[in-house]
Amino acid sequence: MLPAIAAPAPADFSQADIQAIATLREKAFITSREGDYAAADELWTQLLEYLPEEPAIWSNRGIVRASQFQLDEAIADYTQAIALAPDEPDSYLNRGAAYEMQQEWEAAIADYNYVLEIDPQEAGALNNRGNAEAGLGDWEAAIADYKTAADLDPNFALARVNQGLAFYQVDRSDEALKVLRGVVRKYPNFPDARAALTAGLWASNKRGEAESQWVAVEGLDSRYKDVDWVRNIRRWPPKMADALEQFLTLEG
Repeated sequence: MLPAIAAPAPADFSQADIQAIATLREKAFITSREGDYAAADELWTQLLEYLPEEPAIWSNRGIVRASQFQLDEAIADYTQAIALAPDEPDSYLNRGAAYEMQQEWEAAIADYNYVLEIDPQEAGALNNRGNAEAGLGDWEAAIADYKTAADLDPNFALARVNQGLAFYQVDRSDEALKVLRGVVRKYPNFPDARAALTAGLWASNKRGEAESQWVAVEGLDSRYKDVDWVRNIRRWPPKMADALEQFLTLEG
């Protein structure tokens, strides 16, 4: 995520430079938040011409490049941010996420481990490390990290859903359904939880309940109709993605 507070321009800049930097920075934040990543990339790049030693700018450009799936470029930016501020955890967290997108699981885990050395209670790093462990097929390690992340941050619904998905992958379907039902009760408008619950219920022959859950999913997020998206972008575990595909095939 983008930092909320930006560093001031160096005192030796002219007043015109200071104004230009402030304008560029404001525009860069706005375009990043609006999702205009190509424009944001240009603005962060222009800022780096003024402030090449400011790690947050490198990290922010990395974020918008990762959002455009320019992963090698994003990783290079995060690495530069780390070189300038080696004790700042966000750049490691962001670089780990980019490594995940490249399925470089060990590299991602190394970055998340570093974050957890700094702050063992960083729930985001625990959840993300679980994702990378899942990528390696180490589902029990993933379950442990997801559980710890969700226990540390009770509002971290995604980590709890990930725990439920991983339970299903290791054939602990009753536990999976219990976890997913709990998330849906607490967050009824969270489509990931409802879609996962749909798939799990359908595979457990609870078809009426599955169909009622799916009605809510369709009204919340149409992407769950696309199994390729579920498998490759959201990256559900294979068994739950298979269950959703079976549901969609029979429903269709």
